[in-house]
Amino acid sequence: MTGAPATVRAGDDGVVSLDYGLASTMLALGQTPRAVVSLRNWAEWVVVPTMPAGVVDLGTTSELNLEVLTSIQPSLILSTAFLAALDEKLSRIAPVERFTIYAEHNEALDRSYAETLRLSTMIGRAEEAKAFLSHADATFDRLRGRTRSLAVPPVAVINFIDNRHARIYGGPGLFSGAMRRIGLENAWKGDASYWGFQTIGLEQLAELDEQAHLIVVSPLLPSDILTQLSESPLWTSLPFVKRQRISVIPGVLMFGMVQEALRFSTLVVDVLEKAA
Repeated sequence: MTGAPATVRAGDDGVVSLDYGLASTMLALGQTPRAVVSLRNWAEWVVVPTMPAGVVDLGTTSELNLEVLTSIQPSLILSTAFLAALDEKLSRIAPVERFTIYAEHNEALDRSYAETLRLSTMIGRAEEAKAFLSHADATFDRLRGRTRSLAVPPVAVINFIDNRHARIYGGPGLFSGAMRRIGLENAWKGDASYWGFQTIGLEQLAELDEQAHLIVVSPLLPSDILTQLSESPLWTSLPFVKRQRISVIPGVLMFGMVQEALRFSTLVVDVLEKAA
């Protein structure tokens, strides 16, 4: 990874992605990756957009199938700082370009915009990127207008880990950045890593603003967790439970890019309108 950035022609079908967010962004720009990592889990973690048929599964990032990668003769490999240890091996197969969204001092949504533009120049999709990001700005603005009309209370966003723990989203992460963009106050005032979440015990949800609305991102683990928690004195004593201010939204890629921030924001505003 030295010298000028690698570039390919628009429509080149030899670009592979070792990151879901980059692959999703390629699709948003009208180009299908030749191969991606963990394709079998795409529908569970990314959900939307669907991955077109014919894309090759490269295995997981921890067990990347280098033989398959070599056999498809990629023209460009899209990677991230998280996979930097693979750069030397990968660069023997094809040019590697590393993208950084999640890192110290980064705001994930801002970096997603910047890296979308950088990616677009590499794959010959600069005009498509401008149109996509213009559409994203307009969508965020419309969603902000909808939240303004609702007088929404502070919002907390979590994933359950089990019936005692959750990831709560904040800091510089994608979800909290999207919330700021559409005018929502994050009810979680505690720490969060640059990945955008903090692991907490459910008892820490008592620290939230009493008016807070809790949004739970699927999948629910275990699937009947809300039923289980309905028998917990701790859970039922929480203000948002008493006020029935809990909503569940479908799965959204938490470590995605602009497309995932749009999907998250739209789902959140939809459930807040229903709860109003």
